[in-house]
Amino acid sequence: MTMKSSRDAQPVIVTVSTPEDGPPPGLEPIADQARIVHTTDAEALRGAIGEADILMVTDFRTTIVRDAWAGAAKVQWVHATSAGVDAILFPELVDSDVPVTNARGIFDRPIAEYVLGLILAYAKDLPHTLDLQRAHHWKHRDTERIEGRQVLVVGAGSIGRAIARMLNAAGMQVTGVARHAREQDADFRAVHAVESLPGLLAEADYVVVATPLTPQTRGLFDREAFGCMKPSARFINIGRGPIVKTADLLEALRAEAIAGAALDVFEQEPLPADHPLWDTPGVIVSAHMAGDFLGWREALSAQFIDNFQRWRRGEPLQNIVDKRRGYVPVKE
Repeated sequence: MTMKSSRDAQPVIVTVSTPEDGPPPGLEPIADQARIVHTTDAEALRGAIGEADILMVTDFRTTIVRDAWAGAAKVQWVHATSAGVDAILFPELVDSDVPVTNARGIFDRPIAEYVLGLILAYAKDLPHTLDLQRAHHWKHRDTERIEGRQVLVVGAGSIGRAIARMLNAAGMQVTGVARHAREQDADFRAVHAVESLPGLLAEADYVVVATPLTPQTRGLFDREAFGCMKPSARFINIGRGPIVKTADLLEALRAEAIAGAALDVFEQEPLPADHPLWDTPGVIVSAHMAGDFLGWREALSAQFIDNFQRWRRGEPLQNIVDKRRGYVPVKE
C-alpha cells in the first residue's frame, strides 16, 4: 500500500503510552519533521486525536484508542510498537482504510534467546539448583540433555522462525504449527496446519506458544489440548495470555498431566499476587518480558522512524498487518 505523501506539511504524530512509561525515547531525529504529541490517558487522546495524522501506540494493552477513534478524522496510519496488535484491532479500525503496522522483527531473536533459556532451565533443573543454594544444601543430581528433543512451536511467523533457528542450532528437532501447512520450510522440519495440533502435541517434549491472539487462537490451549500432551512435556507461552485457559492449565499441572509451564503472558496482567500459579510446582512466572532487552524502546523508535520516512516519501510501509487475520502475513 502506498500512502499519500505529507512531505509538504508537518504531520502530527500522537503517541499513546502508559503514564509509567512516558513518552517513547528515541524520536528526537524527527522532532523537526513532525509535531509530536504525547498522550497517556483517554482524555488527553480524545483532545489530540482530531489533529493526528499518525498514531504511535506503545501501550499494547490499551483500549483508549477505540474510545477516542470517533474523533480520528485525519489519521492515515496506526503503528503499534508491539508484535501483537489484538488490543487495537477494534471493528471501527479494522473496517477502515487506515493501515496498521507493528514491530515485527524487533523482538524475534530476544524472545528466541528467552525460550532457549527456559528450556535449558528445565533440562538442567536450574530452579531447583537455586532453591538448594538458598538452603545451603549440597545435592548432586543428573540432568537432562536437550539435543534431539522434540519441540512444537505453535505459530510459525517471524518470532516462531527465530525460535526454531535457535533451537535447531542447539540440536533440537523443531516442528511448526501455522494457519496452513507448508510442504517445505527452511526453519522447521515441517509446518502443519492447526487442525493437526492434537496429534503433534502427543509427540512434543516442549510446546512453545508463539502465535498472535486472534479469534481462532483464543482459548486454543484448553483441557483437551493439555490432555494430548505427554506427562513429561513442558509448556512455554510467550505469545498472549488468553490463548491459554488458565484454569485448565492449572488442572493439568496439579494432576501432573504435564511436567511444567513457563509463562511470560497471562489472561490477567499483572498476575495477581495471590494467584495459584505463583506457587504451583513446575511453573516459571515472568512479567511479560521475554522480548524486552536493554535498549528495546529506542530500537522500537528507530523502526518507527524508518517507516515514518517511508511514509513521508510516499513509499510502501513495512510490517503492514492484515487487520482481518490480526498479524503480518508470512511471505511463503
